Amino acid sequence: MLTVGWLLAAALCVAWVGTWLVRAYALHHSIMDVPNQRSSHVVPTPRGGGVAIVLSFVAALPVVVQGGWLEVHHAIALGGAGSLVALVGFLDDHRPISARWRLLVHFVAAAWGLYWLGGMPPLQFGDAYIPWGVWGIPVGLLYLVWMLNLYNFMDGIDGIAGVEAVTTCVAVVLICGLTGDWQAAVLPALLAVSVGGFLYWNLPPARIFMGDAGSGFLGLILGLLSLQMAWANPDLFWAWLILLAVFLVDATITLLRRLWRGVRVYEAHREHAYQHAARRLRAHRPVTAAVAAINLFWLLPLACWVVLKGDAWFVVPLAYGPLIWLVLKYRAGLAE
Repeated sequence: MLTVGWLLAAALCVAWVGTWLVRAYALHHSIMDVPNQRSSHVVPTPRGGGVAIVLSFVAALPVVVQGGWLEVHHAIALGGAGSLVALVGFLDDHRPISARWRLLVHFVAAAWGLYWLGGMPPLQFGDAYIPWGVWGIPVGLLYLVWMLNLYNFMDGIDGIAGVEAVTTCVAVVLICGLTGDWQAAVLPALLAVSVGGFLYWNLPPARIFMGDAGSGFLGLILGLLSLQMAWANPDLFWAWLILLAVFLVDATITLLRRLWRGVRVYEAHREHAYQHAARRLRAHRPVTAAVAAINLFWLLPLACWVVLKGDAWFVVPLAYGPLIWLVLKYRAGLAE
């Protein structure tokens, strides 16, 4: 029987080779991201490499089910929802689709995933028990659609989206190891190696961009994983929210500030804190490295705390507080 190690090695190779093939395809067909006044890059670069992440991860799901590491209905949730979002993102990379149609597909994909996962898991936050009930449907849909779109918004400089996914998933694998639940670690490990194969080509200076197919897929899958794992251990949901705090804080504050200013929030821009930081430092690499460092040396210990000791009511604000200050310092949501 295929071991987890061989499965992860195969997924890594598929993603690496797949990205190379997509890059060759994009160059041949001139599927390029040409710099404009809202871009953070200066050289025309192929896009769409995230397709390799999708293929690597989704193709491995039947093997994960066969190995007894994942329930069939969970594989249907992840594979179906992720593939639908990746498909509309792939089409949008080739020929732009209107925002309203993309958003409709996003909600359909989120509804599919939420249904097959069994809805929003009940959560504990301090002394408050949240069973959700019928309110879990709109809350779950909004959560997943926001995760999907914020990941697209945050994929704006070389390597940042891939590094966020890899460090977050590696951190979850470590937490699963600390709790002794190695079976739960298989999916985040699989996603980490799938993204890692692509990331080789996307680290600064990027030789290919992820594109909407990859960024939307990653945002939705990370959101679905946080719900899927929370059904087994509610504290893991708070751990995921802590580990994803860099993206959640920057994207949310940027959106709220742009709404307050009355600008069109769906238009491309360069007003996220990480984009301001990249321009100030005149490089992508230190910003991407900073995201990795924050995830591993600040957020990971706090995520371990909330899983091993509880206290989400205290640990979540502790994790988010300095990041809120940081993104405000770097002018998130304000014009250049």
